[in-house]
Amino acid sequence: MSFDLDVLAIDPAASEDAVRAMVKRCRSGQHPEGDLDERIVGFYESLRARYPDFPPYPDDSPWVSMPLGVGIDHVRMCMSFGQRSAAALELVVDLAARYGLTTYDPQGDEVARPQR
Repeated sequence: MSFDLDVLAIDPAASEDAVRAMVKRCRSGQHPEGDLDERIVGFYESLRARYPDFPPYPDDSPWVSMPLGVGIDHVRMCMSFGQRSAAALELVVDLAARYGLTTYDPQGDEVARPQR
């Protein structure tokens, strides 16, 4: 089994409907054009330094689908349930907070905003 998680460069004050709309847009492949959001770049580079999403894959990879879904304003992850993903999930949450990014859990329809 697996679960999805989205990390978004969106205004922390954006409504939950705006977060859901952004996720829907990203998942449909309608990515905006423009410059990469530096927060997403920092998040993704830090995350893949520990958990690469390109070969060679480590045996403890938490990713079910690789490479991760990356756009100029988001990173989408499909992770395995269980012990293998626990540390990766903790890192995702920590990095999202460090870079001021919002997380969205589609399974529970939960939005977690960065602390101001």
